[in-house]
Amino acid sequence: MRIPEKESDTIEFKSSFNKEVIETIIAFSNSRGGKIYLGINNKKEVVGIQLANESIQSWINEIKQSTQPAIFPDFNVIEIDSKTVVEINVSEFPVKPVSYKNKYFIRKQNSNHILSIDEITELRLISLSYSFDSFPVETKFEELDDRAISLFSKRLLESGRLLLGSNIKDDFLKLGLVVNEKLTRAAQLLFGTHFTGIHIGRFKTRETIIDDLLIRSPLVLAVEEAMIFVKRNIRLGYEFTGELKRKEIWQFPLQAIRESLLNAIVHKDYSNPTDVIIKIFDDRIEISNPGRLLNGLTINDLRENVYKARHRNKLLTEVFYLMGDIEKYGTGFIRIRDWLKDYPHLSLGITEDPMIFSVEYFEKNQQVTPQVTPQVTPQVTPQVRELLKMLDGERDRAEIQAYLKLSDRENFRQNYIQPALKLSLIEMTIPGKPNSRLQKYCLTEEGQRVKKMLAE
Repeated sequence: MRIPEKESDTIEFKSSFNKEVIETIIAFSNSRGGKIYLGINNKKEVVGIQLANESIQSWINEIKQSTQPAIFPDFNVIEIDSKTVVEINVSEFPVKPVSYKNKYFIRKQNSNHILSIDEITELRLISLSYSFDSFPVETKFEELDDRAISLFSKRLLESGRLLLGSNIKDDFLKLGLVVNEKLTRAAQLLFGTHFTGIHIGRFKTRETIIDDLLIRSPLVLAVEEAMIFVKRNIRLGYEFTGELKRKEIWQFPLQAIRESLLNAIVHKDYSNPTDVIIKIFDDRIEISNPGRLLNGLTINDLRENVYKARHRNKLLTEVFYLMGDIEKYGTGFIRIRDWLKDYPHLSLGITEDPMIFSVEYFEKNQQVTPQVTPQVTPQVTPQVRELLKMLDGERDRAEIQAYLKLSDRENFRQNYIQPALKLSLIEMTIPGKPNSRLQKYCLTEEGQRVKKMLAE
């Protein structure tokens, strides 16, 4: 039997059975399932495990008694290199969240994370096919903004994704924007008065703001207002192609910026009062919203375009889809990368901390040009080669140093990280905050190419 090459969001190696194994079982149950291999250490060395006659039954009983609802994973005993290994198969649990001794865990990349009260609540709502925007509010239909409803009707006509009837109230009912004769929070956010907002600033430096706007309009209108501000604060150039009409070239791809803004709006955690934040600098734009990635989804999934669409606010998503603003199939980042192909000098950054998800468009190091690529490999030092060989996915400084067995942090920075960054072989996950405690490093496309070349 072939063992997976590394730990991941669905794979865990353990030398023996302990409480951390049960925590991982809970994390897999609250995510998308996974496998745990007992008798293999975290370096993928098969050390084997000693089994008594009642070992597995004892583990099953311990898992059953300490989990709520009770979890019953499958156990398989296998032989590898004449050593005993136990494979534990864990399925995603249908009704979440599951707990271990009243603690709730979820799987993120290759580690388990304990859930906060808000995350537990959200996971429960998603599991039951509810969303925060579906609950009723006291707002009256007459209090909704006529301009927002008019724009909504106009965009539906243009998209052709839904034919409106003669009575807009009936249409709201069909869309689920009215429940038990009351407007939902989605209707209030889209068309009414609310206290959430989009806060946009034009920065000269991190501390110097030269333009600022707080938008608290109905979300249908707020998107357009935000894009007007963005266009007012980024550069616009022109290309003359010999045709009568000149071609506009914006500093950043407007379609990608709009897509990221819409993603921030429809995936925002509206139980959190923090606004959607847009920061515009001379060389980059940052778009942030409260709300981590949903159950089981990772930044690496977004980078590799291998993910299934998950929607935090189902009604908001549905309305913007019907208006033709977004798709519902998890293709957003695929389209963003397609739009960025016309901007080879720009890079895309995706990060999240315990509460905030962020997307950043930033200009690459001007010293690195496409013409440099063929000459990159001869400049790769032995230290950088070691770094490229071990780097797979996103790793923080401590993980990389431990793997490379480096104790001197300054040596690591000067001889490994800095040279690789200068050659654009690796990139920071939080490029705007190089000293962030959450900083991680991953291979760029060029780094992946060079790594593959070095392995040949």
